[in-house]
Amino acid sequence: MGKKIVIAVLALAVLGGGVYASLRWSQRDLVVVQTTAVARQDLTAVVTASGEIKPKTYINLGANATGPITELLVKEGDRVRKNQVVARIENTQASADVNAQQAAIASAEADSAAAEAGLKAQDDSIATQVATLERFKSELDRAKVSLDRYEQMWKEKIAAKQDYDQKKSDYDSAAASVRENEARLSQQKSQRAQTLAQLTSAQKRVAQARANQQRLDNVLARYDVLAPLDGVVTNLPVRVGETVVPGVQNSAASTIMTIADMSLITAEVDVDETDIVNVHLRQVASVTIEAMPNQTFLGHVIEIGNSAILRSTGEAASQSATSTQEAKDFKVTVALDNPPEQVRPGLSATAKITTSTRNDVVAIPIQALTVRTKGDLEEQDSKTQNTNTTAPLDAAQEKVRREEVQGVFVVNGDKAEFHKVETGIAGATDIEVLSGIEAGQQIVTGSYKAIRSMRNGVRVKVDNRTPSAADSKS
Repeated sequence: MGKKIVIAVLALAVLGGGVYASLRWSQRDLVVVQTTAVARQDLTAVVTASGEIKPKTYINLGANATGPITELLVKEGDRVRKNQVVARIENTQASADVNAQQAAIASAEADSAAAEAGLKAQDDSIATQVATLERFKSELDRAKVSLDRYEQMWKEKIAAKQDYDQKKSDYDSAAASVRENEARLSQQKSQRAQTLAQLTSAQKRVAQARANQQRLDNVLARYDVLAPLDGVVTNLPVRVGETVVPGVQNSAASTIMTIADMSLITAEVDVDETDIVNVHLRQVASVTIEAMPNQTFLGHVIEIGNSAILRSTGEAASQSATSTQEAKDFKVTVALDNPPEQVRPGLSATAKITTSTRNDVVAIPIQALTVRTKGDLEEQDSKTQNTNTTAPLDAAQEKVRREEVQGVFVVNGDKAEFHKVETGIAGATDIEVLSGIEAGQQIVTGSYKAIRSMRNGVRVKVDNRTPSAADSKS
């Protein structure tokens, strides 16, 4: 009896082992996968980039003169107006030059005034001389009439020779007086011309002195540091007593302070070269600032850089002598629509730029996408159809076989079939599908290892339990 029981147990064991082996053999090509149903949804493409807060307009004020700083009229954080004096540099020598030139101008103006007064006096004298000359010419005419009358009377023997000689003498005297006054008038006119030349020279000296005054005033003005715009002092690296110098070739001027126009605050971020083609002006962006957690500020793109910047050095790629294979970024400026009052230049910021939006489109998880070559798909189809494809291929056919096809695995019954798809914009976790699948179809979304290695038409087993639940029952 005991022997029969042992034989029965052994028989059951052999039968169970056979059933288990048969089950394992039937599932030797079975792949366990996770799936999801293709659905329609709204999709937003976002480019994320990091950078720092900067005012749109800011100016570093450099020294235009050499000397120690004698006054700092503002402190960091102060608001200033355009052309306001914000600092002064020691200007004793420049101020003395201006004062000396002012005295030179006063002297030149005095000489000019004296020459002008002399010219006026000579004009008055010439006018008097002209009147005198006219009087003597009138007397000459009168003497000529009297002489002519007495000459006629003397010829007619009715006038004495003595009277005739007297009239002739009077005429000659009047003619001499006219010639004398004409010479005197000519001399006064020559003197006036000389005085006019002196006046012109004096006026030119005044103009020259005033031009020198403008130059010296400009030199003196360089010792006063003026605010070039309305804004806020964001950086003040110097102190009273420090000596500053102007810039020269290959050497920048001493920076006295930085003034920023805080009316337009921007986030200047570095966008990866693979994303920059999707970024356009006026696109909406949300900006977060590390120093202000749990707050998001809206903005829009106002500027896109045209030159690539090397990520390692920060210099323009076109000016770098290193390899151009290095990763590159592009500067993008996002203007904050309503910046907070406590924002400061230099704060770290992250911008999420909305580059595109699609409503009610077919979308799938990004991890469901995979790539196969046309050759792999053809080989798998030929194995399924049991056809012989051992014929040699030429170079063109081999090139076609190596072309990659983007697609997803769609679950059809107990098999996963590869479907080629065309994609559109990509969101954070999902991507738009333009063609190849439809809403409602079940597609393979995991695991990553299964999607990467599975073949077209492979048998699959769907297990959509959470990893924790699956692990607890395994």
